[in-house]
Amino acid sequence: MIEWMGFLDNLYPWVKSAHVIFVIFWMAGLFTLPRYCIYHSQTTPGSVEDLKWQNRETRLRHIILTPSLILSWIFGLLLAVHIGAFVIGHWFHVKLLAVIILTAYHGWSVAYAKKLAKGFRPASERGLRLMNEVPGIIAAIAVILAIIKPF
Repeated sequence: MIEWMGFLDNLYPWVKSAHVIFVIFWMAGLFTLPRYCIYHSQTTPGSVEDLKWQNRETRLRHIILTPSLILSWIFGLLLAVHIGAFVIGHWFHVKLLAVIILTAYHGWSVAYAKKLAKGFRPASERGLRLMNEVPGIIAAIAVILAIIKPF
């Protein structure tokens, strides 16, 4: 354990709780934004309904999605360093890869919502519905890796 991380000994349950809470918020946002994009893609660019969806997506990103992503990473990295996860097992490396994929998905979702706001509708509704399944699958893998530590 890194010496300066000793302060986490007593705070560990609180940091772990905060990590889980913000991951839940982040996942809620990752499930919601693509669903918003599905509904938004069905509107006419520049319409009143289009502007309402833009506003909803922006608020979701600014209030829930991005702050939760940042705090999940901060608390998660604190926990990982505290327990020495970077050197203790391959399960953590695969879990970290899953979280990186979720972060990339977050970036894709945000970028797609911004394209919708500019009037672009590059993906089909079916494609968006399939993409909406990604965070659930990746999150399930990350949870299994964190709890079961299969390797």
